[in-house]
Amino acid sequence: MKTIIANWKMNVGTRESVALARGVLLALRGKKVLPEIVACAPFVALSEMRKVVARTHVALGAQDVFWEDSGAFTGEISARMLAELGVTHVIIGHSERRAMGESDDMINKKVIAALAQGLTPILCVGESKAQRDAGETGDVIANQLRGALHGLHTRHKDKLLVAYEPVWAIGTGDAAQPAGVVQVHAQIRSLVSELLPGIKPMQYAVLYGGSVDAQNAYGFLREPEINGLLVGGASVNLSEFSKVLAAAMDAIEGQLSA
Repeated sequence: MKTIIANWKMNVGTRESVALARGVLLALRGKKVLPEIVACAPFVALSEMRKVVARTHVALGAQDVFWEDSGAFTGEISARMLAELGVTHVIIGHSERRAMGESDDMINKKVIAALAQGLTPILCVGESKAQRDAGETGDVIANQLRGALHGLHTRHKDKLLVAYEPVWAIGTGDAAQPAGVVQVHAQIRSLVSELLPGIKPMQYAVLYGGSVDAQNAYGFLREPEINGLLVGGASVNLSEFSKVLAAAMDAIEGQLSA
């Protein structure tokens, strides 16, 4: 199975989110082999989005979450609130939020809170250009995973998605090469197994994100080690995103026939 996650960021409002969701559903019509699809819309659009994607192959995702269930936290959104809206997935630790001061400790608390409400965390990890140039990619990924998964004890029903998104590739048009991504993904799998003893292979997946588009999507998805993609800018363009979904379908069919 391949997973395709659309991260619309702060690029669309409610009306545009609904239109995008309807367009994605139309693009899926009549297709027999489908990837797992998650649309992560802005908070303000989630309620209307729920009406569109209910009982479809598209799951509803949020772009962030707060770690407390309730309280005097003006402007924050809890995992419980997201679950009430029909949200099943939530992006946690995106590099854009890390850049605004989000720490590994905060990310850890968010992962725990999301799982407690039955949400699937989409945990983002990745190195900066300076860290990459210094040969520190492995250490950075390991430290981020250890921080995010500290003290976590998974249950048999818990699911986790880890998205490797090198900071130097996000929004730059300079996507990583599949061979390099495969190497990092192998490290992530090893670390997840080490940090979460007893977690089963079907309980987690490792995705790639960073300047993914219609031209390079298949190159990533044909790699068995890459379970899917976290798509940013290209997911807001329906034509582009439809081609990414088509690439996922081709990759799934290729693996089924291999």
